[in-house]
Amino acid sequence: MYEEYHKYIYEGPVVCFGKCVANRWTGETMAPTKNKARNNLAYQIKTQMRLAAGTKVSLPGEIKMVN
Repeated sequence: MYEEYHKYIYEGPVVCFGKCVANRWTGETMAPTKNKARNNLAYQIKTQMRLAAGTKVSLPGEIKMVN
């Protein structure tokens, strides 16, 4: 079954192990759900900042669906 993908954007702080590592990071992704979008964005942050895969990253701001 085909899942409809939506575009999600995030613009806000990035917290790594309880410490703010970026005050205003911007990312976007295509995903079927907001939860999957959050996971995709966290992966983007980890690759951009060259963090280990198991690094705890959180996005305390709002993830917005744009379409």
